[in-house]
Amino acid sequence: MTSPLGRVVEIAEEGRHLSKERGFLVVSTGRAEVGRVPLDDIAAVLATARGTSVSVALLAALAERGLPFIVPAANFAPTALLWPLFGHHAASRRMAAQIERTRPMEKRLWALVVAAKFRRQGWTLQCLGRPTGAFARLARSVKAGDPDNLEAQAARRYWPLLFDAGFRRDPDAAGANALLNYGYAVLRAAVARSLCAAGLHPGLGIFHRHPQDPMPLADDMMEPFRPVVDEEVVRLLADGIAAVTVPAKRRLAAILLKDEQTAAGTSPLATALLRCAASLADSYLTGEPALEFPVLRLKDTADDADPEWLPDHVAGTDVRSAGDDEATAEGGNRL
Repeated sequence: MTSPLGRVVEIAEEGRHLSKERGFLVVSTGRAEVGRVPLDDIAAVLATARGTSVSVALLAALAERGLPFIVPAANFAPTALLWPLFGHHAASRRMAAQIERTRPMEKRLWALVVAAKFRRQGWTLQCLGRPTGAFARLARSVKAGDPDNLEAQAARRYWPLLFDAGFRRDPDAAGANALLNYGYAVLRAAVARSLCAAGLHPGLGIFHRHPQDPMPLADDMMEPFRPVVDEEVVRLLADGIAAVTVPAKRRLAAILLKDEQTAAGTSPLATALLRCAASLADSYLTGEPALEFPVLRLKDTADDADPEWLPDHVAGTDVRSAGDDEATAEGGNRL
């Protein structure tokens, strides 16, 4: 059995071939082996080098263990991801319940996801010593389906508070944006793995829908955890690291080991993701939305006094325009 605390293995040098030998992922160049990693110690594999080749036997071994194999684009946003068809022993029953979910159920689940995202955004700002921007209040105001588009208001507030007033979330840009892309790719893979481990189909989303997105549910469920990546990117920039370097990749991959406070005690983020996915599966089975997220103690502060303040700009890749909920749900996807 693989551990949720395994390594994120990245293949970043050209000309590497990946294969399986017994219980190991073997990296070689030509006929020479350059390294090997036990398959049971792996959390995900990223092939960022364009000249990487891989054996079908290795892909099958990764899929059998529920380990995602990710192919990122040049901007480090994932363009493809291999995920397993089989996993949890109760997958058929859980997927059947997932397929039979109702629209009201989806709206209630999405409200829980959005509220959890607000709490985490406020928590991140608080941890960084920034104004928390009324995120605790926004979290309490979310209605089923977020008809008031509070997520857009939160995004307009969040990015300038996190970075500066001139920041734009642009997945095609370098610097902080490229770092965010890489961190989100790691997080997305971990969330997808957790969903498969819980017996759910990552292709059946709650809110995200896109004909070219094979994992809208992973995009939904990673939303409350994105600020974990955001916080690490801010700390990288503060340390003078503004590009996707090897040290940056190591620190962003290490977010999966970050301690989180949960109802069951302190657990790594990777374990918290598994618990969250399991709670989603239980919600589908029982018909009662109840998602388990890390425990965050976000306090209302003096800067909550102006919950309607927004800067005069917002990046279209980050938020949905007010009144465009259904259109974006059918055709929009963010990373």
